[in-house]
Amino acid sequence: MSELIDNHAKRIQTLKGIIRQLHRGVDPAEVQSQLRALVGQTHPGEIAAMEQELMAEGMTVEEVKSMCDLHATVVQEILSGPQQATAVPAGHPVDTFRRENVALREAVSRMRLAISESTALPPDAGAGDARLRLRRELNDLMEVDKHYRRKENLLFSCLERHGITGPSKVMWAKDDDVRALLKGFEQALGPTPPSADELATVFARVAEPALQALSGMIDKEENILLPMALQTLTEEEWGEIWQQSPEYGWCLVEPRSGYTAPSPATPELTVDLPRGRAIQFPTGSLNFEQLSAIFSTLPVDLTFVDADDRVRFFSEGPERIFPRSKAVIGRKVQHCHPPASVDVVERILGDFRAGRQNVAEFWINLRGKFVHIRYFAARDPQGQYLGTLEVTQDLTPLRALAGERRLLQYDAPLAAIGS
Repeated sequence: MSELIDNHAKRIQTLKGIIRQLHRGVDPAEVQSQLRALVGQTHPGEIAAMEQELMAEGMTVEEVKSMCDLHATVVQEILSGPQQATAVPAGHPVDTFRRENVALREAVSRMRLAISESTALPPDAGAGDARLRLRRELNDLMEVDKHYRRKENLLFSCLERHGITGPSKVMWAKDDDVRALLKGFEQALGPTPPSADELATVFARVAEPALQALSGMIDKEENILLPMALQTLTEEEWGEIWQQSPEYGWCLVEPRSGYTAPSPATPELTVDLPRGRAIQFPTGSLNFEQLSAIFSTLPVDLTFVDADDRVRFFSEGPERIFPRSKAVIGRKVQHCHPPASVDVVERILGDFRAGRQNVAEFWINLRGKFVHIRYFAARDPQGQYLGTLEVTQDLTPLRALAGERRLLQYDAPLAAIGS
């Protein structure tokens, strides 16, 4: 057993050495002998461990991401081509991820064909139809966001429970690159579509890098992430991912039937307060049912992060602006954000914890909504920091108000309760 452990550790150290050499600009041909010694012996989990150790030793997420495509080629060689896929039941989360990846590969091929045919058209020869086709294909590619959000919020959350955080950060950063490139392509296509000559330039500058990045992420998921996750996560965690996935939706395909999620190991909801007993506040009392109803009724989304930076609670209103899943509970809040915004999160928490600030707020335009996001430092009567409350609200209808309303008027009819 000790020999196996030593071999495992040696492979990771060898991998780290190879990647550091490539990072310094060494020709990949110079490390071929080292690569040959690893071919067929290295497991996907060791690739992830290598990335995590590099970051633990001081290499930043941005540095690892910058050489990600280079060492992906090395990893492909080490793993001796595409991995033999572990069989899972139809409808298992991995089955759905894989089928979505197949659909995404097909969408990439259709987009390349659509662009090729569009750039070959003579002036004014069905250009309008060609542009519509490009937008239709791009809409399919934009569906990858649902795939990525399930991966980032559910799969990564479960991997973090097993101490696997480094590869998640790198993949999230690469996911965001794909999103940004697809968004840039979308902007280049409208509202005034480029000419055939301009489209060739747009394709080379924005579209092709996006398609390459998306295809590269599919390879990383199939050869590293999903095999590693299958080796790591418990059946209960896969059931948890399956149960919470509908919150984020599906990318191009629907899950198949056949998978039955195992019963959770612990009750989904633990209530320390007896349901008939009230909590006494300085300004009144509420029982559990009343508290739950209030949180579900408030026209804002609430998330509470404790003094140790772990997510402890979120409200479940009927129309959350940013989806949340129960897998986030207990997760470090830094891991709930894309790497590019973690420094802002750290600054807010640091300022709140040190007592330098009590409120931070942002407002953004999101899918036609004007969204207000506020962070509040929660403190006890002595001023001790207890955590941070995030309050998110869609202000679009409020900004549209004008004049006065002094008479009772319901904005929408409501069916009778119980009907």
